[in-house]
Amino acid sequence: MIYTVTFNPAIDYIVDIDEFKLGQVNRTSTEQVLPGGKGINVSIVLGNLGFENTALGFLAGFTGDKIEECMSCYNIKTDFIHVKDGMSRINVKVKGTRETEINGMGPNVGKDELDILYRRISTLSEGDILVLAGSINASLPDTVYADILNVLVGKNVKVVVDATGNLLRNVLKFKPFMVKPNIYELSQIYGVSIESRDDVIKYANMLRKEGAVNVLVSMGKDGAILIDENGNVYEREAPSGKVINTVGSGDSMVAGFIAGYLEKGDYSHALKMGLAAGSASAFSAYLATKDEVLDVYRRS
Repeated sequence: MIYTVTFNPAIDYIVDIDEFKLGQVNRTSTEQVLPGGKGINVSIVLGNLGFENTALGFLAGFTGDKIEECMSCYNIKTDFIHVKDGMSRINVKVKGTRETEINGMGPNVGKDELDILYRRISTLSEGDILVLAGSINASLPDTVYADILNVLVGKNVKVVVDATGNLLRNVLKFKPFMVKPNIYELSQIYGVSIESRDDVIKYANMLRKEGAVNVLVSMGKDGAILIDENGNVYEREAPSGKVINTVGSGDSMVAGFIAGYLEKGDYSHALKMGLAAGSASAFSAYLATKDEVLDVYRRS
């Protein structure tokens, strides 16, 4: 079974405003209410690709109820922990001549609630895949991802981590199956300016030396680079197409990579599927469907 963890899920309220005017009443031309959060996005795209999975994480308040309702519409199994203090966040995304985002805070997750998550994750076993993706609630320490991997020591669970800063660095000693920084996040980790594909390979290899089994670096319009568990380097250009919405494209890449790996156990295919899924979502108004992913895969 595949499990995803989203510590701080959201309702994404996405609106189009032809010409946003600061300090004035603005009226929307279109609007969407969608479940948000990196792990949730991974779950939805995996489900679209035909891979059953369970979404874990923390919800609170009426917004949490709405997120859970939305997930059921996508036929995604959920096992969320409901938190008493606060409410799940609402992220407002304003599209117009320029894009503006306002992200909410989310609820306070206490020790008892965190312990419930640890207990649920401790039941995972060999053959399971766990995806840890996105930011965490302000009430939690940046060791929380590492603490989860510590719970799984010796269980042979493949862990995929899509996170930034210390959340990522702290898990490397546990040898996660795959980490997926984007090129900006990779440069931030090492405090350098990455200016070439050779630089990407150099610093991705440093993540491998620190413990990551596979490193997938997304580079937007420049494609992606994967360094696998044997040190083999795979490079692919981004498929061509009109970019409509980049929200969730990185999460779609994670889902596509997992799907491709499970299909054939082949890293070249996994990378191509990852890029196809990420690009298909970028070419769509929302997260890509299976047909959209396969269409991009066939012509890339």
